Parts: sequence; C-alpha cells; structure tokens
Amino acid sequence: MINVLIVEDDPMVAEFNKRYLKEIDGFFLVGTAHTVNEATKIIDNQKLDLVLLDIYMPGENGLTLLSKIRRENKELDVILITAATDIDKIQTALRYGAVDYLIKPFEFERFHQALTSYKEKFFYLNQQTEMSQKDLDKLLLVKQDEFKAAEPLKPLPKGLSRKTLNIVFYAIKEQGNAPFTTDEMAEMTDISRVSIRKYLKFLNEVHVIDETLTYGIGRPLYSYIFNKSNQFILEQYE
Repeated sequence: MINVLIVEDDPMVAEFNKRYLKEIDGFFLVGTAHTVNEATKIIDNQKLDLVLLDIYMPGENGLTLLSKIRRENKELDVILITAATDIDKIQTALRYGAVDYLIKPFEFERFHQALTSYKEKFFYLNQQTEMSQKDLDKLLLVKQDEFKAAEPLKPLPKGLSRKTLNIVFYAIKEQGNAPFTTDEMAEMTDISRVSIRKYLKFLNEVHVIDETLTYGIGRPLYSYIFNKSNQFILEQYE
C-alpha cells in the first residue's frame, strides 16, 4: 500500500480528497493535516510515501513544506492540489520535484489519472534494482500514441441556438472567476432553468465551463466556473 498524507486547510476539500482517494486501490490514508506545522509532525513521525499538498494555507504555505521535504532529503513524493495558477508557483513546485500538479477545481478523472500514474511508477521502481535506458524511457517519456486525437467539433445539440448560446456565454464571462449555479444563471439571463441546464451541460461537455459538486446543508449542489483558456472553442460555432 502507498501511505498518503493529505495537507489541506479547507475541511470540505480535504473530505473530497479523502473520498476520491478511497475510490482508488493501492492507497492508504495515514492522516489529514490542516497546517504546515501539523503536516511536519506527521511527516516526522509516520511512514509516508506521498503527500497531497495544498499551497494556500494559514501560516506557512505548502511550497515552504515542499522545500523543507527536499532540504531534509525525505524519501517522499508530493502531488500539488491547489488553486494556485500563477506560473511562479507552478515552476517552483516542479523545481522542488512535485510529481504532478492539479488545479482546483478539478474532476475525479484528473485526480484518478494522477494517482494511478503515480502508483504504476511507484510499484515499478520499487521492484527494480537497476534499469536500462529503454526501460527508463518507457517510464518517463510520454508515448505519442498516448495522446488523444483531437476531438471532432461537437455539434450544437438540437434545440439550442447560437443566439441564446451567446447570451449565456456573455453572462458566464461576466462572472469572471466566481462560481455560479444553474438558478443564478437563469436569473441573470432571464432564461428558464430547464433551458439553462441544457446550455450549461453543453458548455461543460466542450470544456468551456467546469462543473464541481459542493456538499453543504441539504442535497449536494452543482456549481460551475468559467474556463477562460478554452473560450476559443466557441468561436468554432459561429
């Protein structure tokens, strides 16, 4: 089993990560820490293999902990799970040896990909005493056939119009980085919730918005956030 520590100050996000981790075989959750100080105590006293680490936390941030792990030569791998998107923090994390970097909000598929990829390398390396260049290349280099072919343009579903799509998209852009719900978007656009759901479903399928599930009081709530990097996709529907 791969022993894991989750370092995350938001209890709800930490709970999501715990649930996600339970869905993947081969991992054992040793504990959860909400600050760098808590994480340091666990790292110093427990047998760990992997840390799922946030950057933004009260007090010292996650990059400070990652730097400390490397400075002390801990035999420990780190995957960043954070809302930090600025290139300086990403580069710093990679230079300190982070094996992957997940930007919140993310879908379970991306989490699963990161953990299963790590698991395959972890067990493979722990079974070897030495490696050839060929074997090392298989482990480190991405094969061309692993890249997915570019998806064909998804047709605009029946019943959806380009004019209404533009209205919805404009309202989404107005939200900037703020998450929004179906009800909120229906109110902003004066379009029925049934119709809005269809447009949001389509925009999520073409990755112009990202869907997240939030657990609060009562039933789970779906919310969405604008994925600015993919807004060019809608230009193809003009």
